[in-house]
Amino acid sequence: MESGWPLDAEPLIFAGGPILTMGDPDRVEAVAIRGDRILHAGSLADCRAVAGERRQERDLGGRVLVPGFVDAHIHPLMLGQTTSWTDVGPERAPSIETLVAVLAESAAGLEPDAPLWAYGYDQRQLSERRHPTADDLDRAAPGRAVYVMHASGHGAVVSTAALAQAGIGSATQDVPSGEIGRGADGRPDGRLMDAAWDLALGPASVKIGRHGPNIHVPDSPEALLSHLEAAQREILGAGITTVFDAQVTRRELEAYLRLRDAGRRRMRVNLLVISSLLDEVLELGLVAPLGDDWLRFAGIKLYADGTLIGRTAFFPDGYPSEPEERGLLYHDPAEYGELLRRAHAAGLQTGTHALSPAAIGLVLDAVEEAMARVPRPHARHRIEHCALPTDEQIARMARLGVIPVAQSQHMRSFGDGAVAAVGKPLGERYHPLGLFARAGVRFALSCDAPVAPPAPLVAVQAAVERRTVHGTTLGAEQLRVDAVRALRAYTIDAAHAGHVEASVGSIEPGKLADFAILDGDPTRVDPAKIGAISVRETWLAGEQVA
Repeated sequence: MESGWPLDAEPLIFAGGPILTMGDPDRVEAVAIRGDRILHAGSLADCRAVAGERRQERDLGGRVLVPGFVDAHIHPLMLGQTTSWTDVGPERAPSIETLVAVLAESAAGLEPDAPLWAYGYDQRQLSERRHPTADDLDRAAPGRAVYVMHASGHGAVVSTAALAQAGIGSATQDVPSGEIGRGADGRPDGRLMDAAWDLALGPASVKIGRHGPNIHVPDSPEALLSHLEAAQREILGAGITTVFDAQVTRRELEAYLRLRDAGRRRMRVNLLVISSLLDEVLELGLVAPLGDDWLRFAGIKLYADGTLIGRTAFFPDGYPSEPEERGLLYHDPAEYGELLRRAHAAGLQTGTHALSPAAIGLVLDAVEEAMARVPRPHARHRIEHCALPTDEQIARMARLGVIPVAQSQHMRSFGDGAVAAVGKPLGERYHPLGLFARAGVRFALSCDAPVAPPAPLVAVQAAVERRTVHGTTLGAEQLRVDAVRALRAYTIDAAHAGHVEASVGSIEPGKLADFAILDGDPTRVDPAKIGAISVRETWLAGEQVA
């Protein structure tokens, strides 16, 4: 590795508080940096000796220094965009009547022809226990195009005017890998889930067909740049310095390039390109990671099934709570297997969204077949979310080197709903991090923002406690992990999940000088207080950025 150390840069030493390295040793007294790299980590005396006389020293004052967090699965542009929309999450809109009132208030401040966008409803947490309908949205804003995105991002409910603008009516055919909600009379009721959501976004949007939910809502280049900057501020403020954008199209890449060209790029971004673009990726010869430490093409994002929150995760025998509802697969097994095989054979890493045992099994079957044809022992294919694997599937992950990229905050926010959807024995295993650890499976944590906010310390607490927002403890002790393992999953193990552990994820000599300074030690406090620890400073490439 090239050091990247400017010869004329004055070394800077941090000491005076715990330094958690996520390396060996796991704690040191001091760390010295020069330019954008870590020079040494160890005793204060050794750091001073390595740094030399022309050095500065920074007293942590008892605060805690940790590696910059690595979020292995996040949607920054979607985060910034949805933050600019009307919030109809459970806290602000606990019922459909309240949701209608919130939308009506927002609509009153818009120009007559402007669409109204909102985000965050979860039908399981509405008092009526149902999705809103077009009729509900019409009451809020008569004649206006209204779009209310589900908390999962896997679809939305839209108004009658929005249906009409998209040309969606009784004669509209059902969409493969999607669901058009319909009333008893067969007319669309406003609900458009998974691939059906693609229909509502209009010709200006990026189209991804049956390769995933279309989160690529069009906006002006100036607005998208502003949204990305807002997301970047929130991400850096949470101590996250490296992200993996888990669904990239032209829209996202153009926004990142505009951010760079404007001189306002402040986080490291790795791109997982949506599988609808696999042909183009292979035709261009992008068969290995490409880019630099700031912006890097990392691999391909695929989808197996839908969302557990919205009841579109795939259960072939039906949901215990709704036997007639089976969810969906985005591709039949042969089609999915061919997508993964082509990516694998070209040398690419893949990350597949899969929640149910059936969908996870589909991914593992495809990985096993692809690796039998073209052995690649360090491919590190990923399963994004990997929410409900069986014990046998976890053992297969260990054998195949497959990496689960989990979201403990989902367990915190949606764990009660998971139990209600699939029953207690399976639902209490939602995101079974402890089982991964005991099986020798190296997993990563992430937030999946905007589904959950970028808040690594809240994620660590959720992984340790397995307690939902309603006070339910999910499952037995063996499903939990300790704070050290959870921190590793949001730092060095998340870096490993994306093949970037040589440069980020731990405080070790030669690595990039990315770190966060906290006002408490997550490994030494009461687990119930981990999420309340504040990020005081974020440093990236040896400079304070938040």
